[in-house]
Amino acid sequence: MSFAMIKARIAEDESDRRRYSRVPVDLDAKMRKLGASGVEARVVNISPTGFMAIAEGHFEVGSRVWLMLPGRERANAVVKWTAGDKIGAEFAQPIAIDEIAP
Repeated sequence: MSFAMIKARIAEDESDRRRYSRVPVDLDAKMRKLGASGVEARVVNISPTGFMAIAEGHFEVGSRVWLMLPGRERANAVVKWTAGDKIGAEFAQPIAIDEIAP
């Protein structure tokens, strides 16, 4: 099966489409796996249901993480994809981003 066919199948899956648009941001944060110590991260986009970050640590797809933004409660998320030092994750519960996003 070719990469193009895989992408086409993913695009056909309605459950994979985002409910909210991601908003570009540039936020210092910390991330940590459940039960581990935190690492520095930079959140580069966010929505009520997920985020993308650049992080120093190693995170595996499917692992649970805490995202800690300054002045906010920590948010639990599951890692959906990784690419080098980039991580995409989905929040366990939607969060309010009106005070975060420009």
